[in-house]
Amino acid sequence: MRVYVPLTLPGLAEAHKTGELGTGPFVAYAVTPALREWYLSDDMEELEYAALSRAALASLRLLAAEPGAARRRVVVAVDVPDGTAAADPDRGLDPAALGEVRVTGTVALAKAAAVHVDSDDAEEDVTAAAGALAAADGGDDDAQFVVDGAEDHELLWYATQEIPNLMGLG
Repeated sequence: MRVYVPLTLPGLAEAHKTGELGTGPFVAYAVTPALREWYLSDDMEELEYAALSRAALASLRLLAAEPGAARRRVVVAVDVPDGTAAADPDRGLDPAALGEVRVTGTVALAKAAAVHVDSDDAEEDVTAAAGALAAADGGDDDAQFVVDGAEDHELLWYATQEIPNLMGLG
C-alpha cells in the first residue's frame, strides 16, 4: 500500500539521520474507502493525488506547530506492506480524517518512492496559510481562502537520492 507521510524539512532531516520515517504507530495518508467515496473517482492516479494533497495539508499543520521550520510542506511517498496501514473505522467519514491511516511498525526511509516538497516560491503562501489554519478551522472564510492559497502550489517531486540536496547537505 502506498502511503503519504507528512513531514517538515526538520522532520525529513531527522528521518535522513535515523534512516526511519517513523516507528509506529504514526499518521499517514492513503487511498482509503472513505477517500474513494468522498472523491467519487475510480482513477487511481487521481485518488493517489487526493491522498497526497491530504498529507500536504497535514504537513501544513505540522508547520503551524513548528514555527522555526522552513515554510515548505514535505510529504514522503512510501510503500508499506498490506496490513501495516489501516484507517480508523470510527473516523472514516470524518471530513478531517479522510485518507488518514495509522502505520504500525518501523518504516525505513530507504523504502521511500519519492519526496514531495514545496518550491522556494511557495514559502510566502505557505507561511500565510500556516498562520491562518486556526481561524480557517474555526470557520473563517477569509482564512480558508489563505489556506487554499498554499494548495495552489504543486509539490515538486524529488528522488530519495536528492534528500541531502534538499537539506543543503549535498
